[in-house]
Amino acid sequence: MVNQVDFFKCLSDSTRLNILKLVLNQQKICVCDLTEQLDLSQPKISRHLALLRTHGILLDARQGQWVYYSLNPNLPEWAVDVLKIIGVQDEDSMKHQSSQFSSISTYCE
Repeated sequence: MVNQVDFFKCLSDSTRLNILKLVLNQQKICVCDLTEQLDLSQPKISRHLALLRTHGILLDARQGQWVYYSLNPNLPEWAVDVLKIIGVQDEDSMKHQSSQFSSISTYCE
């Protein structure tokens, strides 16, 4: 169970916040897509994903050789509410990113 201090510490880092925004927008997302979308190295993304997973914010699921991340459906209601607010406030920029994201040719399928 995620506690409030750890949850907000995770949100306080811009990389983790951007990862969460992309996960919220895409429902599930692969590390390779995150590295391309955020223009960061795979080890850096993986380190942040590990922290989000450790605190119970994200879940991972292996599909073949790829690992996909999604929001933990068992998050407390207060955490879901915070993420919804972040999603609504950033909706316009996410639409822009989503259109860019759809044009990215990923190699993890």
